[in-house]
Amino acid sequence: MYDSLVRFVRDQYRTQEFIPLHAPVFAGHEQRYVGETIASTFVSSVGAFVDRFEHDMQVFTGSPRAVATVNGTAALHIALLLAGVRAGDLVITQSLTFVATCNAIAYCGAEPVFVDVDRETLGLSPSALERWLDSEAMMGEDGVCRLRKDGRVLRACLPMHTFGHPVALKELLVVCERWQLALVEDAAESLGSTYQGQHTGTFGLIGTLSFNGNKIITTGGGGMVLTNDALGTRAKHLTTTAKQPHAYEYVHDEVGYNYRLPNLNAALGCAQLEQLDGFLAAKRQLAMNYKEALQSSDLTFVTEPADCRSNYWLNAVICQDLAQRDALLKATNERGVMTRPIWALMNRLPAYQHCLRGDLSNAEWLEARVVNLPSSVPPQEVK
Repeated sequence: MYDSLVRFVRDQYRTQEFIPLHAPVFAGHEQRYVGETIASTFVSSVGAFVDRFEHDMQVFTGSPRAVATVNGTAALHIALLLAGVRAGDLVITQSLTFVATCNAIAYCGAEPVFVDVDRETLGLSPSALERWLDSEAMMGEDGVCRLRKDGRVLRACLPMHTFGHPVALKELLVVCERWQLALVEDAAESLGSTYQGQHTGTFGLIGTLSFNGNKIITTGGGGMVLTNDALGTRAKHLTTTAKQPHAYEYVHDEVGYNYRLPNLNAALGCAQLEQLDGFLAAKRQLAMNYKEALQSSDLTFVTEPADCRSNYWLNAVICQDLAQRDALLKATNERGVMTRPIWALMNRLPAYQHCLRGDLSNAEWLEARVVNLPSSVPPQEVK
């Protein structure tokens, strides 16, 4: 089976060389736009391409406002601050995620609380969230959600759209509204994914995107805050060192952050965004090819949830058990086809072992079985 999978992947990418998990594609105006930026000398945090990138992303996602940041983790940090997260607060999230989700919570001086995921979405489970809140939380007389045992504030809920597959947003919104939790979407992996026809990252109070080198489009490093007009203005202020507009004076009215996306990176992003529709179509075709090729195997291909359209950022299979997972990883990587296990659960990491958690049976089940397959846009699909 592993030999046939390796042959299939090599056929998709038409090479006998090493095949990475996800590589960027530069087939548009990248060199031209970056060259224009260099020629203008506006290569840092001010420039036309930053404004253009924010505007174009706002149009693409349908968000009222989009604010560019230096990376996705910075966007998450600012999003949580805008949601009111402060030192000592608790933020509910999933243990099956990339570490940046939890790190951004920690930057606020807050702590994550780990709730289980659904196997269908790989993301935060609304039913597990509701069960945990019913058991462990209470609504204070001040209308604030608090932990029963010590009164600590539960301020926000932070789901992550794993591998681009949207979580059950409608159900999560109902639970969050009932418990007065701010919904902040970690949409780092789901640019181009929609839930019931609406772009991920635009359902909650705030959403965030990432444009790291391994994402569906890249700015080298970069992120974006998606939110409403008022919070967007606030995000712009905080990410530009909280500097008040002035022709020449330096006036900073609060603690701010140097989280601005450089114009040089934004130029790359504008060129990438022009190709995004083609990337999405090619990645969907690749996913369907995987699905068909694996139908007769004992590997289960991960498909988009109902009422969703996934960007299929990283294709994934679910193995029968840990032994098969490890055998698959070993066989493919030894043959020069990069595959990767899903992340170790966050509650296993030293920094987050002490954090509160509910039952994590689904997350643990998936941790032992999920393997990512090469997911770059195949070269023959580059237009």
